[in-house]
Order: sequence, then structure tokens, then C-alpha cells
Amino acid sequence: MKKIPEVPLLKFIKHSLEILKNPLPFHNRNFNEQGDIFRLKIGFSNSVIFCRDAAFAVYVLQKNQKNYVKSKIQTEDLVKYVGEGLLTSEGEKWKKQRKMMQPAFHKKQLENLLSGMQETIVAEYAKIEVDTVIDIFPTLNDLAFQTVVKSLFTKAARSNDMERLQFVTEANQHMLVKELRQPYLGWWFKASGTIKKHLNLSKEARVILKGIVDERKSSGKRYGDLLDMLIETKYDDGLGMSEEQLIDEILIIFTAGHETTSNALTFTFQLLAKYPEWQEKIYKEISEVKKETDDLMQSIMASKVCQQVIEESMRLYPPAYFIDRVNVVNDSFNDVDFEAGSNLLFSVYEIHRHPEFWEQPNEFMPERFEEGSRKFSSQYFPFGAGPRKCIGNNFAMFEMIIAIREIVSRYKIHSKFENIEITPLITLKPKNAVLRFEKR
Repeated sequence: MKKIPEVPLLKFIKHSLEILKNPLPFHNRNFNEQGDIFRLKIGFSNSVIFCRDAAFAVYVLQKNQKNYVKSKIQTEDLVKYVGEGLLTSEGEKWKKQRKMMQPAFHKKQLENLLSGMQETIVAEYAKIEVDTVIDIFPTLNDLAFQTVVKSLFTKAARSNDMERLQFVTEANQHMLVKELRQPYLGWWFKASGTIKKHLNLSKEARVILKGIVDERKSSGKRYGDLLDMLIETKYDDGLGMSEEQLIDEILIIFTAGHETTSNALTFTFQLLAKYPEWQEKIYKEISEVKKETDDLMQSIMASKVCQQVIEESMRLYPPAYFIDRVNVVNDSFNDVDFEAGSNLLFSVYEIHRHPEFWEQPNEFMPERFEEGSRKFSSQYFPFGAGPRKCIGNNFAMFEMIIAIREIVSRYKIHSKFENIEITPLITLKPKNAVLRFEKR
């Protein structure tokens, strides 16, 4: 059996400040030196196995997924802030929740939300200052958050409550990143009351959501939004979710639903600014689709060029840029043994740029997705893979296609940055996304 190359603890400590700021260059150097799999020592008895072997990722996420569970990063560290929802639960509880919630995210159900999505997006775009250099990320972050709010609550949510909820989700993400990248300061985070402060923020968010849920239930009104679907959905025994479980799921939708989409949209805007010929291709497609149909769902499904651009953007800058798993029992793959309890971290960022899997891997080439993304299913994981693939993938794609179509039909986007910069937190976030918008 092959031995997994090991990066020593001393090297981890030596580069700790660099890792805290942006760990991706450090990991990239290790992959180039050690190969597609290596073990990083992060303590005297703790280590993480980093991997950019796409075949092993498919094996873990699909073929032998029953032997692999999520690591404590999600099942413990994240749970304390967002609860035990679909993203963070495991085993029978996850199966039960997934089966019950799946219909709410079916394309037919999502079709009812599309016009609300479009209205929200257009309203946010009205705030864009033209012929002025701006950082577009805050606008797109608000856009994605408001789209989730509208899709969940229609008009039931108060704006000050939603602003507070947005603050809580972002503040707690920053705290979790500190805990993960500075495990040696765990004692200080507890002793100083920092963790307690953030747990109190989570309690505050739950109180806000409980108020909205109680108001909806007592009103007797039905809006056909995600909240209605989640309240009305039933387990096999005919019972619905408990209030606590419902709030867990809503918190997860907020945390995972707006963050990844705003990141993906920002990177896509930057790439369109850098490659304006693709703006014109999308603009031409919009005109052609309008001649065929004015139905929103049909327009989305016909926006093939737009989808290619989004797919390529998520290949280069995957918002969920790593996937973590732990094996329950001993396992082996390609003559490598993995003892039970091994912490595995798959770098989606590295897999998406691996020269063995992609022609000109660092180049922006949306034409590679001309036949769709399915042909790359063995090496392309923007929404994960296997049974735990993101339940909101259709929701996110519909939202992003509408957002790109609406921006390109109104503005030309000009780049005001040298290079696309990133800030890897829990998700891959953009940095200094400075653009200028010109009215068409």
C-alpha cells in the first residue's frame, strides 16, 4: 500500500499567518510538491488529509458515501450557530429531512417563486450608480439576501429584522473561520466570552424567525412561498416539522442560500467585465429568447449562453471550495489505506483547475460547457455530488440566470481591477470587486 505524503506540523505553524489570510496558495504548493493527496499535521495528534483526486471525491461522495460522514466542522462547529438542519445533520435524521424537503425545491414548485425573484433583483439593480466606480459585492450580497427573504417570507418580514439577521449570519461565519484557522486560540475564544457573544447572536436570530413563523401560522393566510411549503410539508407519519426544526432549516437556507449565490454572482460579474465579448453574446441571446417566449421559466431554460458563463465562473471560483468527510470504518482507494476517523478535505478549487481534467484550466472558457455540465460530472462539483448534493442548486441557478440576464439587458460592465482577488472563508468570497456600469 502507498504511504500518504506528510506535511509536518512545523511547516503548518511556520505558515500559520499566511494560512489565516488565505490558505489556498499554501495548499497549492503542497499539492504540487506532494501530489494529489497529502496529510497536513495541524497538531501533535491531529491531521487533515487534503485531496484533489476527482475519482476519489466521486468514490467518497457517491460510490461509497454510506461510509463517509461530514466532519465536526459542520456537525458540531457550525451546528452551534445554525442548528441541526439539512446541511449539518447526519444519518437517519438527514434522510428524513431530505425526503420531506425535496419536493419544496422541485423545479415545478420553484416556478412559483420566479416572478418574486425577478422583482427583487430589478429593485436592487435600481440602486446601482452608473458611470461611477463601485465595489459590486455589497449590492449583490444584499440582492441574494433579499431574494432568499422574498422567496421564504414574501412580504411578511420587517426590514430591520432582516438587516439584523443578515448581520448575525455574516458575523457568525467570521467567528467560525477564526475558530477553524486558529484552533490554538480556542481556550481564549471561550475564556474571553467571544463564543458566548456569538451564540447569543444565534439566539437572537432564532427569536426573530420564531416571530415570523408564529405570525404566519396565526394569520391563516397562504402566500405559496418557501415558508408555506416548509410549514405544510409532512413526514411519512403525517406529522410536520417541530418549530425548532423549522427554524433550524430556515437558518440553514439563509446561511447557505444567500452567501454562495452572492459570491458566485460577483465573480461572474467580474469575469464578464474582463471578457466583454461574453456580455454581448448574452445580450444577443436575451433578444433572441424574447422573440420566442415571454414566459419566465421558458426564458431561463433557453438561456444556454448565460448558463455556460455561470458554470465556467463556478468552475474557476467555486463558492463551496472544499468538501469535508470522515470515514466511519477503515477504507482504501487506489492502494492507499484510510483508517477509520480520517479527516478528509477535498479541494474543489484545486479539482476545478487540475490540468489533467481541464484543457487550459486557468482560462475563462465558457464554451467548454456548450453541451452542459453533465459531461464533466466526474470532475465538476460546484454544488457537491451524490445524495448530499445541494438541495438548492436549481434555486441558485434560476436566481443567477435571472440576475445575469437583467444586468446585461440594462448595463455594460467595465472592469476597474487588475486581477480577481479572493478571500477564502467558509465560502470563497470575492475581494475588491471594483466595477463601472454604463447604461445600454
